[in-house]
Amino acid sequence: MMQRIVIFLLVFLGSTLDGFSQDEELNALLRELRLSKEDTARINILHQIQDSYLDADNDSALYFNKQAEALIDKLKVASLRHRCYHAFVKIYHAQFDNEMALDYCLKAIAAASDSFQKATSYRAIFSLYFNVRKKDSALKYAVYAVDLTERIKDSNNIATMYGNLCRIYSEMELYEKSEDFGKKGIAAGNRYKDYKGLLISMNNLGNCYISLGKNKEAISIFEQQLIAGQKYKRVRSVSNALINLGVTYYNVLDKNNLHRITARIKEMAPAFDAGDKMGQSYHQLIYGYDYILSKQYAAAEKEMLKGLEIAEKDSITSSLESLYLGLSSLKYLQQDLAGASFYEDKWLVLNDTLQKEKLREYSLDLEAKYETERKITKIELQASQLNEKSIINYILIGSAITLLVISLLSLRTYKQKQKLQQHRINELEIQQKLTATEAVLKGEEQERSRLAKDLHDGLGGMLSGIKYSFNTMKGNLILTPENALAFERSMDMLDSSIKEMRRVAHNMMPEALVKFGLDTALKDFCNDISNSGALQVSYQSIGVENATIDQTTAITIYRIVQELLNNTMKHAGAQIALVQLTKADSQMSVTVEDDGKGFDTALLSGTHGIGWSSIQNRVEFLKGKLDVHSQPGKGTSVLIELTV
Repeated sequence: MMQRIVIFLLVFLGSTLDGFSQDEELNALLRELRLSKEDTARINILHQIQDSYLDADNDSALYFNKQAEALIDKLKVASLRHRCYHAFVKIYHAQFDNEMALDYCLKAIAAASDSFQKATSYRAIFSLYFNVRKKDSALKYAVYAVDLTERIKDSNNIATMYGNLCRIYSEMELYEKSEDFGKKGIAAGNRYKDYKGLLISMNNLGNCYISLGKNKEAISIFEQQLIAGQKYKRVRSVSNALINLGVTYYNVLDKNNLHRITARIKEMAPAFDAGDKMGQSYHQLIYGYDYILSKQYAAAEKEMLKGLEIAEKDSITSSLESLYLGLSSLKYLQQDLAGASFYEDKWLVLNDTLQKEKLREYSLDLEAKYETERKITKIELQASQLNEKSIINYILIGSAITLLVISLLSLRTYKQKQKLQQHRINELEIQQKLTATEAVLKGEEQERSRLAKDLHDGLGGMLSGIKYSFNTMKGNLILTPENALAFERSMDMLDSSIKEMRRVAHNMMPEALVKFGLDTALKDFCNDISNSGALQVSYQSIGVENATIDQTTAITIYRIVQELLNNTMKHAGAQIALVQLTKADSQMSVTVEDDGKGFDTALLSGTHGIGWSSIQNRVEFLKGKLDVHSQPGKGTSVLIELTV
C-alpha cells in the first residue's frame, strides 16, 4: 500500500465567482443578449454569461465564450482579447484539457496590455506546465509570476502564488521551502480575504505534511480546508479536502473518522461536478477504504471496481495507480494471491509506462538544450571566422595599392590574425566540449535523482504496503510452528529488501548532500564504508564546515570521491584510506590516499575504463588540476586542486 496519495486538483487560474449565480440574474443576461447589437456591449454580456456558467456548466461557458471570441475577431477589439483568452484557460483547465488551456494561456500572454494581465496569465501558465509535467518551465514561470505579483502589489492573487510555490517545492522534495510558502499563502489568504488562494495553500500545505509523515498536521489543515470550502461554496475544494482526509484517515487506520468522511462524500455526491472523473474515481476509492477497515471486503471490491472503470475509461493515471494498489492489498486480505498478483502487475506496467514517458520527455528536453547550445557555438565560430576574413580582405586590398614595405607589414599582420583566429577556434572547441560535458553530467545527476526518488517513493511504498498486508494476514491465519517460522523468515527477507532498496536509492542521490551539504555527505559516505568493514576510511575537512559551495560543484566533487574510493576497494587491496577536503579562500583541494598495492601511473595514459574517464571528465568540468602519485607496493595518492 502506498504510504501517501497526494491529490492535486486545484484550479490555479484567475478569479472566479464567490458562488453560483442566481437563475434570475442569468435569465436577465440571456434576455439582454437577445436584444443586444453586435458591439462591445454584447461582448461584455457574453463574458458575464460565461462567468455565470463557469463551475456550474463548463460546456455552456465554452459555448458563450466562443461567441465572444468570434465577435472580438469580427470587430477587431484588441483590448478585450486577454479577458476572452483567459476565460478559455479557466474553462479548458476545469475540463482537464491542459493542452488547449496552455495554448490559450500563451495567446493571453501575447494579448496582455498591462502588468496585471501579464501576472494573471503567468500565474495560470505555471499550473498548466506543471500538469503536463514540464517542471522546469513551471518553476521558472512560478518564480517570475510571484516576483511580478509582488512588484505590482496584487494582493488579490499573492496567496495563490504562495500556494503554487508550496506545491512545486513539495514535488521537488524541498519540503522546508514548501512548508514556508504554504504558511505564507494561508496568512496572505486570511489577511487579504482571498478565499481561493487560502484554499490552494491549505491543500498544498496539507500534502506537504503528508510527504513529511506529519499526518496529524495534515489532517488539521484538511479539516480547515473542508470548513473553508463549504463556507465559500467551492465544491471542487470540498471534494479535494474530503478525498485527502479519506486517504489520510485510512493511512492512520482511523476507522471512525474515515466512516464520517465517507458518509459526507456520499451526502454531497449530487453537488459535485459531473465532469470531474478524477474526483469520482477517488470517491470510489474512499468508499472501498471505508469497507476495508470495516472488514467488508466484498463491498470494498465492488466500490473500487466502479472507480477502476471510471479511471480506465478516461485514462486517469493518478487514480489508476491508487486503485490498482488498493485492489492488490484487498486481494491479499482476502487471501486471493492470484488476484493480488494480477493488480500488482497492472500497477507495475502502468508505473513503468509513466517512468518511460518521463524519461522520454527528459531526453527530448536535454537533446533540445544541447542542440541549441551546439548551434549557438557554431554560429559564434562562423561569425568570428567571417569577421577575421573581412579584416584579412581589407588588408590584402590595401596591400595591393601600397608600396612593398607596406605589403610586407600587411603580410605580417595577416599571419598574426591567423594565429588569433586559430586561438579563438581552439577556445570555442574547448568551450563546446565543456558545454557538452556539463549537459551530460547534469543529465546523469538528474537521472540518478529521478531513479532514487522512484525507488524510494514507488518501489519502497509498494514493499511497505506488502509488509503491512502480510502483517494483517498473519493475524487472521492459523499457522503451524514450521509455517510460522517460514513466515517470519519471509518477513525478515522483506525487511532486508526494503533496507537494500533504501541503501541503493541513498547511494544514487544521498539525501545528506542535498540537505546538509558536501562536508556532511562525504563524512557520512566514509563512515558507511568503514562500518561495512570493506575498508577503513578516515575523513578530514579543513575550512569547509561553514563554507558555501555551489550545488553542482558539490555533487561533482562527491562523485569524484565516490569513484576513487570504489576503485580503491575494487583494485587496490588496501586496508586503510584517507579522504581530506581543504578550502582556503577560493581554493579547494581534495586528497584521497590508500595503503594498497599501488600501480604504474604510466598505465593511466592508455586506459579507457569508464571509472577513470568519469573522474577525468568531472575534474575537467570543474576546470581543476589532477595529480596522481603511485608506485607498485607503495599505495596511491590522488590530489585534485580547483577554484570555487
